[in-house]
Amino acid sequence: MKKEDRHQKAIQEIQAIRSKNLQANELANDLIGGSLSTLAQCITLTESSVPSDRKKAQEILQLVQPRAGKSIRIGISGVPGAGKSTFIEAFGVWLCEQGHKVAVLAVDPSSETGKGSILGDKTRMHELAARPDAFIRPSPSSGNLGGVARKTRESIYLCEASGFDVILIETVGVGQNETTVHGMVDVFVLISVAGTGDELQGIKRGITELADIVLVNKADGSNLPMAKAARQDMVRAFHLMPEKESGWTPQAQLCSALEKTGLSEAWEQIARYQEHTVSNGFFEKHRLDQLNNWLHDYLRDELWDRFLHHQEVQKQFETISKQVVSLKLPVATAAEQLLNIYNKD
Repeated sequence: MKKEDRHQKAIQEIQAIRSKNLQANELANDLIGGSLSTLAQCITLTESSVPSDRKKAQEILQLVQPRAGKSIRIGISGVPGAGKSTFIEAFGVWLCEQGHKVAVLAVDPSSETGKGSILGDKTRMHELAARPDAFIRPSPSSGNLGGVARKTRESIYLCEASGFDVILIETVGVGQNETTVHGMVDVFVLISVAGTGDELQGIKRGITELADIVLVNKADGSNLPMAKAARQDMVRAFHLMPEKESGWTPQAQLCSALEKTGLSEAWEQIARYQEHTVSNGFFEKHRLDQLNNWLHDYLRDELWDRFLHHQEVQKQFETISKQVVSLKLPVATAAEQLLNIYNKD
């Protein structure tokens, strides 16, 4: 599905709600009942910039909140080419076969030039997408990581309210979005691959330091010896890292998404991590911290949005901005002037 097709589908989802004039409580009831089409429509409402849509989305979130929070939220990252999508599909199908309901949310930072999707079309996970107990949704950011954080958090709640007990949140593995996603999941999994130096470069980039579990993918065929060596390198590297607040020692496992091996072992490690952090109180503390951070992020995004849409600020912004780029006005002074305009109301 191309970017234009996804955009058209989102418009159709909004139009479907408006044409039926469905109230928030009706949508919430359908969502709780497990309707995937309603889940998609509700997520589209959260992504809408129309005030009435956003208001309805917030009403739905408030109605379904008691149903949320009953999943394991798993962040999955890794550099392009590590096999994340192949792993997620194989892992998701395996989880469904074990009786779980799996939602995949892709934090998808759009290209800064063409605004297109970097992660691409998530519906290429054909086998997983065809299952009635799975749901896949990309969230293109158009360069706004804050917006993605807000939308993804809301999408998590909606998916949980709809009965999904495993939420997989994929990132592209190239920047700030890893830290953003790390702050909204229970466990962070890094997909690595041997033979490219990613295991060491990941440590330099800081991505590996975020990981609770590292899965060395493509551990099959002639690549198996290199994968085993890469796993050992990871294990040694973990001992050089500072102790995590969770008290958990990061683990490294082998897997092959292509051959569908190591999937049960990956789930076992995730379950062990959850058991460990629940028993020492970190799991609950981390969830509460996430809510607090969500509040701060939401306020920051909302204030910024209101500031940019302030009528008088819009009138003066371009003039003041030109004075800054022509070096006639310091940045701090310009910002102060615009804030004073906003605060007059």
